[in-house]
Amino acid sequence: MARLLGTLRSSQPVARFQRCCGLFPAAEEGGGDPYIVKNYFYYYLFKFSAALGEEIFYITFLPFTYWNIDHSVSRRMIIIWSIVMYIGQVSKDILKWPRPLSPPVVKLEMRTDAEYGMPSTHAMAATAISFSFLIATVNQYKYPFELGLVAAFVFSTLVCLSRLYTGMHTVLDVIGGALISAVLLVLLYPAWDMIDHSLLTSPFCPLLSIVVPLILCYNYPKLDYYSPTRGDTTTILGAGAGATVGFWLNNQYVAPAYTGENLQLGFPLITSKIVVVVLARFFVGIFVVLLTRQLMKSVVLGMLRYRYKFPIGDLEARRRLEVEVPYKFITYSSVGFSATVIVPLLHKLLGLM
Repeated sequence: MARLLGTLRSSQPVARFQRCCGLFPAAEEGGGDPYIVKNYFYYYLFKFSAALGEEIFYITFLPFTYWNIDHSVSRRMIIIWSIVMYIGQVSKDILKWPRPLSPPVVKLEMRTDAEYGMPSTHAMAATAISFSFLIATVNQYKYPFELGLVAAFVFSTLVCLSRLYTGMHTVLDVIGGALISAVLLVLLYPAWDMIDHSLLTSPFCPLLSIVVPLILCYNYPKLDYYSPTRGDTTTILGAGAGATVGFWLNNQYVAPAYTGENLQLGFPLITSKIVVVVLARFFVGIFVVLLTRQLMKSVVLGMLRYRYKFPIGDLEARRRLEVEVPYKFITYSSVGFSATVIVPLLHKLLGLM
């Protein structure tokens, strides 16, 4: 068993997987580029799959679900995503397992190379989102369970394999991330309805939704050098906090979630009118979300620069705890709040509800 774990944790299986998929270090081919691609199908497939675990996916798919499919499904996915990602990020900085060595592995991403490897949070997020979506919808909508299961498995598998292809994780990192996520889903599933009901109806929800994530962010494990994990964790918890406050406000003042009143489309028969409405909701919503993010970044960073007296280009100052946490938390909690409160109100105003 120890030998097997050692093999799964080593860089060699990752390097062999890359070579099988047509990805080679430039040194082996005598070229001047960092790497040589011999199979562009796998290159674009896994680059796209890797993006399914990045901010661009979260900021589009999760709001899309809330605006166009089902509020309850979206709430559950966002809560599960926040919990799973926090546990995964903290685990990285507690375990401190290094990422695959280069060489022999080819690294296609540089930003996350400063983080530790175990567990793969891409694998955790992909498993959590795909299977929580399946579990939350299978009893509400009529579609073959087997089809949903295959779709969830393919989605999570592609994201997991992309982390090997890009050279960011060992096989054990990916397996560990997927298994941790699966265990958390099993443990949290019995309490889904209770957690959802409490978040929507408890008078303490808005306060706890802000205070608890902030405490977790300010008490994030300290490292000997800077790593983007604390900032990424603050981004995730901030977005989850803002969305949760939005869920509570909607339930209290707009449309109570437990009255049977529905603001979303669900899974209707596809018609041209429905497609137009869905696309209109999405593009209007994404515009507002991105505008909110950009505005809040500028405003919050400006206020922090005034408070702590650092120049706009001082990257080291922006990495300090007292700057990074409020900067990212306020920005992304505003994004979460905007997606769940401001955008639906705008949809209603524009006649898209």
